[in-house]
Amino acid sequence: MRSDLPSQLNRPLTIGQTTIDCRLVLAPMTLLGHIAFRELLAGFGGYGLLFGEMCSAKRIPREARTGSAYFSWREAERRHLVMQIFGADPPAMATAARIIEEKGLYGVDLNFGCSVATICKQSCGAALLKTPDQAARIVDAVRRAVTIPLFVKFRTGWTDDPAIPVDLARRFASAGADALTFHPRVAPDRRSRPPRWDYIKRVKDAVTIPVFGNGDVFDETDCLRMLKTTGCDGVAIGRMAIARPWLMAQMVGLHSPDTGIYRRTAFAMLDLMERHFDDRRALRRYKKFALYYSANFKFGHNFYKRIGNTQDLKAVKGELAAFFNGNPETTTRPNMNFFL
Repeated sequence: MRSDLPSQLNRPLTIGQTTIDCRLVLAPMTLLGHIAFRELLAGFGGYGLLFGEMCSAKRIPREARTGSAYFSWREAERRHLVMQIFGADPPAMATAARIIEEKGLYGVDLNFGCSVATICKQSCGAALLKTPDQAARIVDAVRRAVTIPLFVKFRTGWTDDPAIPVDLARRFASAGADALTFHPRVAPDRRSRPPRWDYIKRVKDAVTIPVFGNGDVFDETDCLRMLKTTGCDGVAIGRMAIARPWLMAQMVGLHSPDTGIYRRTAFAMLDLMERHFDDRRALRRYKKFALYYSANFKFGHNFYKRIGNTQDLKAVKGELAAFFNGNPETTTRPNMNFFL
């Protein structure tokens, strides 16, 4: 079953006026899909596109690439990086998208999926799914502002009804979206219940533009099953890419991990954090990374606690050395408790 996966993923896909060579993409994740992690992932390869962290559309005009924790990128990734923005005001979203195009980035992604209270209280993210007309106006405004590929990331809505995402998908496609990334969970659930993959099929059947499925793809078997059961055009990998940054390369047949990969990757991630962020931000982001990386170990809660209790980057290095010098046991399938 798994041997069929590379042939499914390593196929060209047309998005707008462009074509990508691989149908596996990194999903946008705040405090996780930053410039340092994307450089780590790029070392393994295996992706068609990378998505940046969620950025406030209102802040982008004032953000300096060299000093921003969110709106930053490497030259090597510019041509396959999609920058995600959030906001509720169509003109502000259009202005931010125009800047993203001017910077030469591959595309822009509209966040209609974040259900965190601080975002929804601003009538942004998943809150916009309650007002589909407004959400469609934002898509239309951004479409009129830019020619680069336009993506929309969205959830089922606020009620568990498959008719809702189907209607939303049609609205977004009609308003000018080039591709959709659909996470089939009701917004209030966050991750308390499994995603409804059958809803992905309904969304895919409702539109002609590419649809990327997202949600609970933890290994190669999951990925192939999503592709075959939903008919989606590609798969967006989120937290599992954080836990195993080599997984996407493994899925497309580029990489076969060895036993030393866990230690090397943990230290490489820390080095990249130090290169791209100040000490405070690097420490915070490394602790976020460590939560999902802990899922690889039989005593992962101990690893996460040790990293979580550190006060500076030097202490993190010491804890990493002590942990891996003890030859920790790894798991075949990550501990799902870390993904709740």
